[in-house]
Amino acid sequence: MKVTLTVNGKQVSRDVEPRTLLVHFIREDLSLTGTNVGCDTSSCGACTILMGGESVKSCTVLAVQADGAEITTIEGMASADGTMNAVQRAFQENHGLQCGYCTPGMVMASYSLIKENSNLDEAAVREGLEGNLCRCTGYHNIVKAVLAAASEMGA
Repeated sequence: MKVTLTVNGKQVSRDVEPRTLLVHFIREDLSLTGTNVGCDTSSCGACTILMGGESVKSCTVLAVQADGAEITTIEGMASADGTMNAVQRAFQENHGLQCGYCTPGMVMASYSLIKENSNLDEAAVREGLEGNLCRCTGYHNIVKAVLAAASEMGA
């Protein structure tokens, strides 16, 4: 089946098997490997992207279901000149990065969380990110990073 999506601001069209997961389409067909495969069961959140501006675990969506959608991956979060956005910068400045495997999904989920909530506190961030796992137990600094980014973004 042919799918056409807008990924990181660029329209792409490809033929895919109907059973192809969006995460595999992104990684294998588009070579955007920042979106990680952690579990294939929607437990870890390493594959989180933005679809239509909302965070989605891309291992739970078939590529054909995303036909016509606007997708943003971690590669599309920085500006065209490479300047990191507020969430990426806050993760760096607040040491929200450990091994880095969960980081792309955490950044994507955090960005969506901030955009969807105007009044975040520590408890709301922890609850909002409960579907994204950090195996390095870096949650304290991740929460600090999200709150810093939310403050910078005016949320």
